[in-house]
Amino acid sequence: MNSPHVKPDAERGIGPNRLMDLYGQLLLIRRSEERLSRLFADGEVPGFIHLSIGQEAVSVGVMSALTAQDTIASTHRGHGHAIAKGLPLDGFFLELLARDEGLCRGRGGSMHVADMSVGMLGANGIVGAGLSIALGSAIAHQQLGRDTVAVAFFGDGALAEGLLHECFNLASLWGLPLLFVCENNGWSEFLPSSKQISFKLRDLAAAYKLPHVSVDGNDVAVVSATADSLVAQARKGQPAVIECITARMRGHFEGDAQKYRDAAEIAGLADRDPILVTALQLQRLGVSEAVLRAAADNADQRVEAAVAAARGGRNPDFEAAKADVYTPAGARHG
Repeated sequence: MNSPHVKPDAERGIGPNRLMDLYGQLLLIRRSEERLSRLFADGEVPGFIHLSIGQEAVSVGVMSALTAQDTIASTHRGHGHAIAKGLPLDGFFLELLARDEGLCRGRGGSMHVADMSVGMLGANGIVGAGLSIALGSAIAHQQLGRDTVAVAFFGDGALAEGLLHECFNLASLWGLPLLFVCENNGWSEFLPSSKQISFKLRDLAAAYKLPHVSVDGNDVAVVSATADSLVAQARKGQPAVIECITARMRGHFEGDAQKYRDAAEIAGLADRDPILVTALQLQRLGVSEAVLRAAADNADQRVEAAVAAARGGRNPDFEAAKADVYTPAGARHG
């Protein structure tokens, strides 16, 4: 099943109040990642980080259709998913700055941040690995008889992973409450996906009898409206695939020089910025520049407060961390 793009206008129920809420979430994710970029450059964030700048509309739009009881499995580019799903911003920054008060006590970091209390099953450093986690969660939802769904996020770089095919098959075969969300940014790390993938996602979905809808992934109103419909169907045991055509505005990882990308392509990405797209929509709906600036200021203030809290957190205790990895010497086994 392919559908035309949904137009984000008031007639389709995307009025200024709801769109303004979505805009605030877009800004919060963007400001958080811009701040993380600077923190990483200053050596305050350990490990690697993969920013989702340019792809925020996918996270915000899909999560607008979910409840706290619904579950998601994320990717290595999962900051937007985490924030949009409702992770507390203080705990999020504490985690990424590797503080003991972080959501995972500073042990998960960027690629493994999780918070079960809001249904965030975790980011994942392995391409496509979150798919089976979401599938398992969907099975649990079904077995428990709850009106809840699971969402599996993955990128177009994961299309050739065997696990994706297995999960498509089982979701379709068992009628699981599961929505597959492909964030198609056209890249598989450092190579265009078109040079690695020989088929289209819509054809793969059709092979497994899964409805497929392709949308403009940089238009949060479009993603939100489509997710509302598909999530409602998933709650009834009708899994589906939504392919969000989006753009990766930064490198594969922070610090990636992107020498493999054409400079003109990168320069043109600004026109597709989901924040700009949404701001223009809001202005057409009568929202003033002052209101938009206030939303941006609010996001800035929330992020700076969270960064300050994270910087004041405790460094993890090595002995305590080791206790969760190694069995103490001499410990008896029952």
